[in-house]
Amino acid sequence: MGIQVVRFNQDGKEQWGVVSEERILVLPKVYQSLAEFLEQGIEEARKVKETGTDETVSLGDVEFLSPVTKPARIICQGTNYATHRSEAGLDAKRAPFNLFFSKADSALCGANSEIVRPEHVKLLDYEIELGLIIGENITGPVEVTDDNLHQYIAGVVIVDDVSARDVQFTEGQWLKGKSYRTFAPAGPFLYLLDPEEVPKIHNLELNLWVNDELRQSANSCQLLYKPAETLTELSEIMDLSKGDLILTGTTGGVALNISPEVNNRLADSSLTAQQRVEIILESQQKNNARYLKEGDIVRCQIKSPDGSIDLGEQRNKVVTGSKEPVGL
Repeated sequence: MGIQVVRFNQDGKEQWGVVSEERILVLPKVYQSLAEFLEQGIEEARKVKETGTDETVSLGDVEFLSPVTKPARIICQGTNYATHRSEAGLDAKRAPFNLFFSKADSALCGANSEIVRPEHVKLLDYEIELGLIIGENITGPVEVTDDNLHQYIAGVVIVDDVSARDVQFTEGQWLKGKSYRTFAPAGPFLYLLDPEEVPKIHNLELNLWVNDELRQSANSCQLLYKPAETLTELSEIMDLSKGDLILTGTTGGVALNISPEVNNRLADSSLTAQQRVEIILESQQKNNARYLKEGDIVRCQIKSPDGSIDLGEQRNKVVTGSKEPVGL
């Protein structure tokens, strides 16, 4: 059976621990990064899980930190569920190519941290995603299959791929629109998979609520491009390191709802920047109250149907930040 690992802050001290019921079994050693933990701490975590430790703390008495740490590559898959493709104005069937983009690691924050909406962002969206934690350095092309996937995936984690849709679609900058600070709540638990559990990542239930209204609900079996083929393709493009994060895409139910007609209008290269803004705002703000606003509470859960894999629950409040910084 796998292990629920947490990275947390208590009394100003960052530590790692193993979850046992409602308590954290604190690991004796402090690891400076997820990569260091994966390299040096897994055996210690398994030992503590089996034998216990003198130092424990209640889950309710700590501040959860992102189990994914900087520096880390965050590689994202776009439109990887049929339902999300439809609401994005695309053909629902599997695309002829795997869509990749990146997200800055400075967007990472804890499972209970506030999501800070920059004041200029009008269309703030949510995207629950299953995050895959790379467990083995990849420095060249490899053929990843369901049979050897356990060699490359150390564990799984919840990530909310928060998105500024007006920036993403009016400027055409996915990296910018998805990388503002606090736009990647991660955790609370990093679930370290036993090799025999790895096939269960194809049958995990993803659910997201906004103010207790269920907005997104799906199963990871619905992924159009699966983890093994995705890692195989990425290995042909780039290096991946222990502790890097792959976001596998979000399902339908986000606030974004773009028709094919609007997509076609936005594709007009003669449009000015202001015209793009007007088109996207008009199409999204009319009869659409689903975008996040001040005070909204976003909750995310991922678990297996039998409950054997449980990644915990995120609970993030939306607040408004300052104006967009200039000249940093």
